[in-house]
Amino acid sequence: MNPDKPPLVLLHGITMSAKAWQDVAPLLAAHHNVVALTALGHRGGVPATRRPATVSDLIDDAERTLDDLGFERAHLAGNSLGGWMAVELARRGRAQSVCALSPAGFWEAGAAGQTAGVKKLRRMITLTRLTPRLQPLAMRSPIVRRLALRDIAVRGERLLPAQALEAARDLLGCVVADDLLGTHEQIAPMDPLPCPITLAWSALDAILPVDVNGRIARERIPQARFEILPGVGHVPMIDNPALVAQTILASTGAIPLR
Repeated sequence: MNPDKPPLVLLHGITMSAKAWQDVAPLLAAHHNVVALTALGHRGGVPATRRPATVSDLIDDAERTLDDLGFERAHLAGNSLGGWMAVELARRGRAQSVCALSPAGFWEAGAAGQTAGVKKLRRMITLTRLTPRLQPLAMRSPIVRRLALRDIAVRGERLLPAQALEAARDLLGCVVADDLLGTHEQIAPMDPLPCPITLAWSALDAILPVDVNGRIARERIPQARFEILPGVGHVPMIDNPALVAQTILASTGAIPLR
């Protein structure tokens, strides 16, 4: 690692892995030592020893990884579940800055299992689990990729067939998806901020809509900088890697705010 570059740790969403950042990470490397983590219980991550696994378990594991890397504090960026983890790591004093892209965890008490977004994710997980043999051939079609990813991306066909197939394999290898989708954990109010926090919400988010979950986020973290990202879905790294990179770099102070 270049000692002149500050560390930037990337945290992915539920069922994904560090590969979710493969189109974004190279765009950040000129300014930061970039490390993309794979969460506990996800494909390629540390196995979950306690079940059902909780979001707190994933945050504990991420904090241990920061310790192993020698990062007392780092810039953090995360999407969905990863954004939730980044906010909570900041609460623990581990962040220099946070860029949370459509973070999960902002919902009303007791409603975690009732949201339309959770139902869409469960549907996507079920369909992927039922069609593993069809996926290598099906993912060659841009139309299939767009349809398969329609709940999390506007332009799912932008992924290469190999990338889409890896995303499906990541989903199949995530053993804690059902645990996390059933959690009643949530992000508590935060005031004052422990570090600069940017809440960057996807304008076309079909899982955690900006007018529902984004509104709750602004109420709970009123001092955070709030930004809406145009033309992208819940996983904006799929739709517009360049926009995501610019948003993250602005949050770390590497480039000026737009």
